[in-house]
Amino acid sequence: MPTPTIRIAKLDTETIEKIQAMEEELGHSILALEPYYLPAKLSDGQVSRLKALE
Repeated sequence: MPTPTIRIAKLDTETIEKIQAMEEELGHSILALEPYYLPAKLSDGQVSRLKALE
C-alpha cells in the first residue's frame, strides 16, 4: 500500500467551531490534517482486471 501524504482536513462547521474554541482556550493555533492517498497509476491490463472483478 502506498504511503499516504497529508493535507488539511475537510471539517464540518461544528468541528471547526470546537477547534476554534480550543485554540482560544489554549492560546495556540491548531492545524487539522488528514491522510491522503494518491490514486494508483494502473496499466490498461490492470484496469481490465479490476473491471472484470466488479
